[in-house]
Amino acid sequence: MDPVTGSRMPAMLPRGTLPRMRPPTVLEGERVHLRPLAVADVTRLVEIGTEPEVARWWQGITADSLAEKAAGADPDVTALAIEHDDELVGLIQFHEELDPEYRHAGIDLFLTATRHGQGLGADAVSTLARHLFEERGHHRITIDPAAANERAIRSYRRVGFRPVGVMREYWRAPDGTWQDGLLLDLLRDDLVC
Repeated sequence: MDPVTGSRMPAMLPRGTLPRMRPPTVLEGERVHLRPLAVADVTRLVEIGTEPEVARWWQGITADSLAEKAAGADPDVTALAIEHDDELVGLIQFHEELDPEYRHAGIDLFLTATRHGQGLGADAVSTLARHLFEERGHHRITIDPAAANERAIRSYRRVGFRPVGVMREYWRAPDGTWQDGLLLDLLRDDLVC
């Protein structure tokens, strides 16, 4: 709640002004909890990033890039560790567009391959989406997996995301070829809790 206006929506800022995002303390899902990324998480997340099923879709998971995320060096991205049963299983991050004419948030994540197919990704996404809707005042969230990443797309659709369209030659694969991405979005009323 905005302390000045009493509104659940944050006060509107002048165009181009972005407040520094503060990571939430801990967000509790049904089976996961999301907490601010810590430097101590870097080694394990780099290991996850080398798993073939993760590296296929996520490139550039390096100790330096993760340490920068943990330190909050990028004011446009907030990174959270995904934990399940006290085990670090992945990373989820979000960015926000705060221009009132285009206001929305976007989510990205990766999970260790040993936890794929267990519903943890969907739980992490729905937990963060609830936070972005209820606490950050967004009405729309986007996510943009590789169009060929069918497992991720099924997971996001379970949460309520709907396909918007294919973004042709959207990202460069490890082999250097350009690959399509799928833009999906989620409105507040679409969220399946």
